This record gives sequence, structure tokens and C-alpha cells, in this order.
Amino acid sequence: MTTRDALISQFLTQAGWADAARGRLAGDASFRHYDRLTRGDESAVLMDAPPPKEDVRPFVRVARHLAAMGYSAPRLLAVDEKAGLLLLEDLGDGTYTRLLAQGGDETALYALATDVLADLNNRTDAIPQGVPAYDNDRLLTEALLLTDWYLPALGMQPDPVARAEYQRLWLELFPVARAVPETLVLRDFHVDNLLLLDRPGLAACGLLDFQDAVAGPLTYDLMSLLEDARRDIDPALVSAMKDRYLAARPGLDRAAFEASWAVLAAQRHAKVIGIFTRLCRRDGKPGYLIHIPRLWRLLERACAHPALAGIKAWLDTHVPADRREVPTP
Repeated sequence: MTTRDALISQFLTQAGWADAARGRLAGDASFRHYDRLTRGDESAVLMDAPPPKEDVRPFVRVARHLAAMGYSAPRLLAVDEKAGLLLLEDLGDGTYTRLLAQGGDETALYALATDVLADLNNRTDAIPQGVPAYDNDRLLTEALLLTDWYLPALGMQPDPVARAEYQRLWLELFPVARAVPETLVLRDFHVDNLLLLDRPGLAACGLLDFQDAVAGPLTYDLMSLLEDARRDIDPALVSAMKDRYLAARPGLDRAAFEASWAVLAAQRHAKVIGIFTRLCRRDGKPGYLIHIPRLWRLLERACAHPALAGIKAWLDTHVPADRREVPTP
């Protein structure tokens, strides 16, 4: 038994779940792993997030905050922050991803998720204490994943002057992204991290994977939901959900909303192209590369907004269309 196994065994004993059967539930793009524990008709989920690579404290903070506001984040059944171990309420297997693959009602699912965001973004108490700001440094570091991971994987490397120009262009755009109200941004609000629960109202939408939450522009999570790196979404559905959200937020300026959306969409897609490349090259996880063509389509669409003219020109110069390839695993 490894030291980590011994820690987990001790944690489960103290939580009263030592006698439960345990099976791997999921892993993700991080170093976290999830096991489902079962005993009789009871179940729970073990999150194993080993320090120092992972830190469960942000997850704990946001989970408690979301639950206190009435949203369906998993309840915390046992917590050992130092060991990086959490025992969570089991919200089941009804992820949006699974339901959509089974022919679930796409419009109803996306409408529920959109309504959750509209409600959360309307709350004056949305941002808990201790959540970091989605500041320029964080946004820029993410955008640079495209230049620092994706381009080298294609045998391309912008010179220092070009890289500095790329940074300057982004720094000029971030105020455009922030020309909408600030809220709690869950950061990974998409179908893999949403569940349909047998609960009334907005509580029917289960929320997962929000440990990277920040305080930032309200456009981000809805954009993340509707410009999904992993699945194609009908533009008519995207438009309908935007209209639904804006109808619930009548004071928002539509033009500012659309410009903010475009900037954050371009930033996120550039980031994720870099992350998926890094997962392949550094972490030996090539399975994410299949999404690179979709991400380029989404990035190109975002860059069609007039606010993104400078970034579009930079990409056309330094990553021309015929070089927007999938890196070799």
C-alpha cells in the first residue's frame, strides 16, 4: 500500500465509509481522480486531488457558496484539505454529455443551464470572499498558451517582437471584455460538468468542476457553454440561448455584451488550443487533439467581430489558415 493509499484509507475510515465498495468514476485533464463509493443503496464520490499538484480549498469554498445560494453543487460529506481529499454527494450519472448522446432534449437542457447563469449573474452575493480576479495577467497567460505550446508543436515559434505584439493586442482587448458587469465565473461551465437532477427549478441543474472559479465578466460562462470545445452546437440554438439570457438581464447593453463575448471567446479558444496541445506533448494525453479543428473554427468566428481585427491580422500573419493543423501526437 502506497502512502497515498494509506491516507485515503484513513480518510474513508474517519468519514465512516471504510466498508464501501470503490470503483473509478472519472479522471480529467488535471491530476484529480474521482471514485464512486457504494454500500447498499448509498453512494458518495471520493475526490483525490493530491498536493502539491492540486489544491482542494478553492473547490470547497465555491461548493459551499453555491450550495448556500440554493444551487446544486455537491454537498461536502467529509473534507481533508491538507491531504487533498474530499467526500462528495453523488449527483449521479445524468451529465448533459450523456443525456445529449442518448437523444435528450437539447433545447431544454441548454435553457436550464442558461437560466442558472442568468440567475447567478443577477445575484449581488454571487462572488464569495477569496475568489481571485480574472485579471489581465491571468487572461494573458492563458492566451499565450497558443504561442508557447501550440506553435512550437507545429515547428513554428514567433520571434520576441511578434510575441510582444500578440501580448499588446490582447491587453488592449481586455477592457472590452470587462465592459459588462462582473460576477462569479465558474470557468468550465459546459456539458461535461452539468447534470440533470430530479429537483425543482434551477436546482435541477447539477454543477461540477468549479475549483478554478474567478471574479470576471458575466459573458464568460455562457460563452463557454455555447461555444463548446468538444461538441458542435446549432447556431440557431446559440442565438436563442443568448436571447433568453439577455431577456433575463434587460439592463445589459447588447453591443457591449457581444463585444465582450467575442473577446473572451477568442481568448478561451486560443487558450484551449494551447492546453490540448500541452496535454498531448507534456502529459501524454493525445485524445484532446481531435477537438483542435473545431477550436480553430470557433476562434476564426470570434475574430470576425470588428473588435478582434488586430488579433485576426496577427493570426493571419503568424498562423496562416493552411498552418492551422492538428499537432502530431
